Amino acid sequence: MMNGSPERLLGSNYLTLSSQYRLFKHVISDKIDTHWHDFFEMGCIVSGMGWHIVNGQPFRLQPGMVFLLTPADFHELYPDEGQTIELFDFIFDDSFIRPAIHESLFGHSGLFLHTFEGEGARRLEAEFSTIWDETQHWQFGSDIVVQGSFERILVHLARQLGANRSDDKAGLKETIQPSIRKALLYIQHHFREPVTLAVAADYAGLSANYFSECFRKQVGLSYQEYLNDRRLQFASALLRSSELPVTEVCFAAGFNTIPHFDRVFKRKFGSSPREYRKQRG
Repeated sequence: MMNGSPERLLGSNYLTLSSQYRLFKHVISDKIDTHWHDFFEMGCIVSGMGWHIVNGQPFRLQPGMVFLLTPADFHELYPDEGQTIELFDFIFDDSFIRPAIHESLFGHSGLFLHTFEGEGARRLEAEFSTIWDETQHWQFGSDIVVQGSFERILVHLARQLGANRSDDKAGLKETIQPSIRKALLYIQHHFREPVTLAVAADYAGLSANYFSECFRKQVGLSYQEYLNDRRLQFASALLRSSELPVTEVCFAAGFNTIPHFDRVFKRKFGSSPREYRKQRG
């Protein structure tokens, strides 16, 4: 459990206008408290043991673990007593992912996390090392080499997670038209922002009225119902796994007022946010 508010890390503090990505080497000897970011993060554990809590779910942290987090995720890490964790930490914005890969990878729900072993772990660590070497000694073709290693890591991760896994309600079915799929992907990563119907329609390249009609027909929910549902999923996970005050959970999930948050939360879960937290312990 954390005390106080989770920190939201901003890309403007880590990325520059001239770079869509950045790679760090971190050494962690103390707990990294719950936080989230407005950029994507992909890590590779090189050494050390501990725990990685992603959206309230605990995963054993060990060498070979590769994880990919979106702006919709929150997490914390802490090493076992007496352990030090070393990892590569690659951060980037969504413009760095080619559209075809973006849709294929994020068109399915679920966490992007896997622990590789043996040759698989060595291969992934080598790709991160290649990116590190190129960014430290920039030369002709470095941008191509970095892009190649980055995309190979994504492919290996997607294959391990099952790129052809079945869609569920949060997934994007192939029957949904491309413009609506594009909007759904945008909502997945930006639901905590003021993503109005007009904003989503413009992103999809459709008029607001036509977008609203198509969205309801193909998704089975109105745009606002779908957006609220995504925000409520985030809020419920934060309530279960943190001590963040309900007021701050409300705003962190993208809701503007406490009464509205309480009302839609109770409609979905059958109890108020405070009651829900007590029940889930």
